[in-house]
Amino acid sequence: MEGLLTRCRALPALATCSRQLSGYVPRRFHHCAPRGGRRLLLSRVFQPQNLREDQVLSLQDKFGDLTCKSQRLMLQVGLIYPASPGCYHLLPYTVRAMEKLVRVIDQEMQAIGGQKVNMPSLSPAELWQASNRWDLMGKELLRLRDRHGKEYCLGPTHEEAITALIAAQKKLSYKQLPFLLYQVTRKFRDEPRPRFGLLRGREFYMKDMYTFDSSPEAAQQTYSLVCDAYCSLFNRLGLRFVKVQADVGSIGGTMSHEFQLPVDVGEDRLAICPHCSFSANMETLDLSQMNCPACQGPLNETKGIEVGHTFYLGTKYSSIFNAQFTNVYGKSSLAEMGCYGLGVTRILAAAIEVLSTEDCVRWPSLLAPYQACLIPPKKGSKEEAASELIGQLYDHITEAVPQLHGEVLLDDRTHLTIGNRLKDASKFGYPFVIIAGKRALEDPAHFEVWCQNTGEVVFLTKDGVMDLLTQVQTI
Repeated sequence: MEGLLTRCRALPALATCSRQLSGYVPRRFHHCAPRGGRRLLLSRVFQPQNLREDQVLSLQDKFGDLTCKSQRLMLQVGLIYPASPGCYHLLPYTVRAMEKLVRVIDQEMQAIGGQKVNMPSLSPAELWQASNRWDLMGKELLRLRDRHGKEYCLGPTHEEAITALIAAQKKLSYKQLPFLLYQVTRKFRDEPRPRFGLLRGREFYMKDMYTFDSSPEAAQQTYSLVCDAYCSLFNRLGLRFVKVQADVGSIGGTMSHEFQLPVDVGEDRLAICPHCSFSANMETLDLSQMNCPACQGPLNETKGIEVGHTFYLGTKYSSIFNAQFTNVYGKSSLAEMGCYGLGVTRILAAAIEVLSTEDCVRWPSLLAPYQACLIPPKKGSKEEAASELIGQLYDHITEAVPQLHGEVLLDDRTHLTIGNRLKDASKFGYPFVIIAGKRALEDPAHFEVWCQNTGEVVFLTKDGVMDLLTQVQTI
């Protein structure tokens, strides 16, 4: 028991918190926020009904190749459902995980002074024509006309829009800077061949931040600050990442870095030096010279999934839209800019890609849609008498562990065997699965606890379960 608690404390998602237990009161069964003692029931969760392998393969014929683990698992488990090529319905489990990810992102961005905004997805063509990206983006830009013939695009990024917004503020002072403005919104890109599920789609969620500073030196400090926040984010999620030098591409600027999750299915080729801190996307290197430019040692090549990208823009956009402020000398100066992206839906899919087994989803502990699933005995079985005990345990957990309010599911499908429901629970990837089996009839009752992130199984009394779960950290 103590060894399990020690290992759980080491997980990114666990910390200490406890509260006095309260008595058991019979509860009604519903799936909603557990106000007034209502329980969250698995049978009430909306999702496709346990897609079989052959059903998933039929989706492949209709919507393209199932060429990566995360796409296949997310379809099989019912986390996503195809709407059209490159577009997916995000179903309740995925929305819960994404909302948790957004909360972590908000914490990290606001800790460095970020302010949240929300800009229109529709962006007027003239803004993009002013920056020359209307033509530069080519067919990847989703374009449309309104009934008056006015042209728009569905924004893949918002550099033009945010810079025009700042330029419209005519009396900005250096004393007000820096501004770190960010949003988490849907983005659009007309991918020629969308694939890999949420890893490369036509519609996706992204966090994009735009910063405005009073000098190049201050902008460089802000750039480092945001990069450090990205490192903190991925460390909190328990995801192994590498920060690499990158090409500025169509966004432009003078410096760029990508945050990559190393994995074989990744589309980016990375060069990493094992002897120094140098790492780069290989598109930035002279492939005829494959020695490390920093130490001249050999470079190792690997593949990665890009989950974040940062750019130092300088005055590229502020000069186009005349985004100025009054400097310390009372003169007008152009704002120094940076832009910083995080692929929100891509992080979810990439995390599943790198953490999951071939058959079962595994989440970063902080992002698991639910932290625990309780499995009562099968109706009519010898262990059915333990059903009331696990109901009492459910109520004790939700009442005595504040951070697990709304985080515990009861698998009420008691027409199924415990084994079948445990198999489903393993596929969904709940960090903790608690079963009322044969040993729940002992005195005192012992519950079978599966810690899915460590692969351990232990039998604990009610007090032991409470000791374990009071350490779970949520957002």
